Formats: sequence, C-alpha cells, structure tokens
Amino acid sequence: MSIRPYRDIVRRKSRRIMVGSVPVGGDSPITVQTMTNTLTADAGATIDQIRRCEEAGVDIIRVSCPDEESTAALPAIVKATKVPIVADIHFHYKRAIEAADAGAACLRINPGNIGSADRVREVVKAARDHGCSMRIGVNAGSLEKDLLEKYGEPCPEAMVESALDHARILQDHDFHEFKISVKASDVFLAVAAYQQLADACDYPLHIGVTEAGGLRTGTVKSSIGLGSLLWAGIGDTVRVSLSAEPEEEVKVGFELLKALNLRHRGVNIISCPSCARQQYDVIRTVEALEKRVAHITTPMTVSVIGCVVNGPGEARETDLGFTGGGNGTHQVYVAGVPHHRLKDADIVEHLAGLIEKKAAEIEAAKAEEAERHRAAAE
Repeated sequence: MSIRPYRDIVRRKSRRIMVGSVPVGGDSPITVQTMTNTLTADAGATIDQIRRCEEAGVDIIRVSCPDEESTAALPAIVKATKVPIVADIHFHYKRAIEAADAGAACLRINPGNIGSADRVREVVKAARDHGCSMRIGVNAGSLEKDLLEKYGEPCPEAMVESALDHARILQDHDFHEFKISVKASDVFLAVAAYQQLADACDYPLHIGVTEAGGLRTGTVKSSIGLGSLLWAGIGDTVRVSLSAEPEEEVKVGFELLKALNLRHRGVNIISCPSCARQQYDVIRTVEALEKRVAHITTPMTVSVIGCVVNGPGEARETDLGFTGGGNGTHQVYVAGVPHHRLKDADIVEHLAGLIEKKAAEIEAAKAEEAERHRAAAE
C-alpha cells in the first residue's frame, strides 16, 4: 500500500494496442497527442510543425487526410518524423487504404461511415497488412441521424451506442487493434460518455474535450474534463483540443499528467502567487525561469517562493528550492536542506544553472544504473 494513499490513482484495466512503436493502454504510460493544422499536402510545413511538437514531447501526432494529395505526402512526412503518425480519415475508404500503404501507424476512422462491408473489409486488410491500428472517433457534433432520432439529442447513451456499433464492425472482422474516443465540447457530456464507455468495454480510450476553445479557456475546460477522468483512472492517451498551436496542446497535456502524478517530463516549478510579503518579483522571475529551463526534459521539482512563510516548507519537498529573504538576500535549498544564500542579481541564471546541473546528475545516475543492469544481464 502507498505511504500516501490519497495520491493513488488506480487506472482502469484495458487491453494494450500499439500505435507504431508506442504502446497505448494496459499498464503503458499515458501518452500525449496533438494534431497538425497545416495542409498535409504541404509536407515541408507539416514536418516543421511536427518537429516543434516533438521538441515539446509529443508521443503521437495526427494529420488530416481529406484528399489524395494529403496521402501522397504521407511517406515523406512519416520518414522525416520520429513519432507515430495517425491519419485522420472521414468517409473516404480509399484514403484509409492509401494512408496505411504510406506508413501511417494508425487510422482515425469510423468503419460505419465508409460504406459497404466490402469497403470495410478492404480497410481492415490494409491495416492488418501494414501493422496499422485504428481509432474509432465518436463526436457529439456528428452523431448518426438514427441515434439522434432515437435519443432526441446528443447524450452519453447515444455516443456510447455509436462507439460500440462501430467497434462491433471491427470485431466482426476479427480486428481488435483499436482505441475509442467519445468527445464532446460539453464537459459534462464528454465525462459522462467516457464513464459509461469505460464500463462497457476494455478497449483503450483516447480522451479529450473537443473544440474546447482558446489557450486559456480551452485549458480550463480540458483540465476539468480530462482531470476528472484521469483522476478516476480513465484514459490511456490524451489530446487537449485548443485553438492554439499544436505544441501548446502538448505542453498542457503534460502539465495535466504531471499535476496528477501520472507522468513526469521536465521541470515542475512550484511557485506562490506573490503578495506584499514577497522579497523579489516572483511573477517575473517564474516567467523567465520557465522559459529558461523549457529545454530540460529530466523530471524534477523546483520551488520558487517569495517569502519565509511557506518557502522553507515547500523547499523540503522539492529537489531545489528558493525562498525570498530580507535585504535582497535569499535562501537556496538543495534536496530540502539550506545550501547557500543569493543576492538579487542573476536569480534566474543562478537557478537555471543549478537546475541544469541537477538534471545532468540525474541523467548520469540513470545511465550508470542502466549500465549496471546491462552488465548484470550479460
């Protein structure tokens, strides 16, 4: 049993699938996704955008494939990028086959929308032949007419029925390498639909609040919806849908997972909102420090607190700590213990240097441990 059971999250048990080389579901880490907004046919622009997302840490990235020009660009895109590519397909079954042939790791497609059983069979064969998984993507804004007539409006029951109907088509073809999403822009609807779907099947779930809005409003809505689901153990891969650059979606996704202690990447800065007690400009310092250490991927926690009321206590729980003191002289903590004092000048650069040094130490220790394991296995 955990020594802090109030922090424990028990994940829903699901089967595991592979999206290219990335496992999704089972006990695999929860992955972070985004989607490009460039014209896929413009391979250069799309590759540039994907590389920015890779720098932000993205695990899987989706590109829209509405036409032949888009699927024709996929081989170059797949070859130039490090992460698995998901081809977003709507209605056109030939685009799905072309995308599988072009090296897509996954097809986002609703099999019930692509026509006859023969067409579904062709798509499934292409996916199977190329080791391609699929995502069934149900959206409250595009539910089937018969379900809207049956239920009167988009509701959790209608969305889950749609998802399971599509899943049944793939199951009938003995194809089980798929995940499911049931997204809505309404947070309540999305959460309720995912809760019901989680109870109804054991497939991995791609979770998201679709069309959540701009960077600030969308982050808040997504944090409420996805946070509720993740806290309940629901969700195997996440996409934060924002009217913002894709790399911003990736950053928010990782921050969500970090906040719930589900996954760690980069520096987690714990900072106070500041008040009249602050002994330096906390807000500007934190803004500058976040930018300065954005390149660091090593997980660690750093506290940056304006005064001694909460500073020493927060520092005890972090790798590095910084607490404001009088007369422009502040206290630096290492591993929770007072280490040295620092004058106002160069606070950001000084802390950044300590963080970079700590990151190097952590990575060196990991490499040494890996080498010991390798040597022991030989």
